[in-house]
Amino acid sequence: MDIQWQEIFGLVDTVLEASFTIGGSEVTVADLLVVVALLFLTWVFSRLFRRGLDRVMRRRGVDDEGTIAATLRITHYFVMILGFLTAVSQVGINLSALFAAGAVFAVGIGFALQGLAQNFVSGVILLFERSIKPGDIVEVDGYVVRVLKLGIRTTLCRNREDEEILVPNSHLVESSVKNFTLHDNNLRLRAAVGVAYESDMKRVFEVLQTMADALEWRLESRSPVVLLTEFGSSSVNFEVSVWTDDPWQAPRRHSDLMKGIWFALQEADLTIAFPQLDVHFDAPVDDALSRLPRAS
Repeated sequence: MDIQWQEIFGLVDTVLEASFTIGGSEVTVADLLVVVALLFLTWVFSRLFRRGLDRVMRRRGVDDEGTIAATLRITHYFVMILGFLTAVSQVGINLSALFAAGAVFAVGIGFALQGLAQNFVSGVILLFERSIKPGDIVEVDGYVVRVLKLGIRTTLCRNREDEEILVPNSHLVESSVKNFTLHDNNLRLRAAVGVAYESDMKRVFEVLQTMADALEWRLESRSPVVLLTEFGSSSVNFEVSVWTDDPWQAPRRHSDLMKGIWFALQEADLTIAFPQLDVHFDAPVDDALSRLPRAS
């Protein structure tokens, strides 16, 4: 039995002492096991550290889930990179030689994964910059969406039709993005209306202003504005603008504003103008038309 155990231990030692070269450095199987063990311990430490950091941030009043999630994710990446570098250096692998040996291979992989790398870097920029975060309402390519989750490669969003959309992070960084909730939720809604030229303009101003002031959902800290914008060909045009603190409901609020304008002008007996065209005939033409037989 003792001989068998000695043979087993000898075999294990032989396997562990088996070596190969990485970047000009001799590495044994035992070294690789040490690297794996250190990486595992780093992952455990990162998890425990993030739990403690999460508790500390919440105790100090940080209640923004997006900020907490971004901070914890960046911390995890930082700890894992440090753990990897420490593990590799502990087993004597020459990192500079390793990087030099894999430079050609890395260039080829870089071209193949250019889009992936670009989205990864953009994701890190978004996490650090915090210009776009979960819960924000943004406009991308003309579509208004709510940000659900910031990923390393893509950002998960949902539009007003409850469709989930994956937006590449590089698109959010390199393109013009309108963020309706970056510093506050305030959004200005505008509606245009034209009234007949014979209308009492002072009365029009009063009706539109009263209607806008009476909207229940408008932002109380911002007063509605009624402007005369144009003397059109068939109407005198006005613009009514109000503020709301719910950009996600902007289409519904805009509809409420338009309905309010319609009913307010109707109740005040003010005519909403529409395009009209007056045609005048010369006397000979008018006389010729009068001689045409009329349908019975």
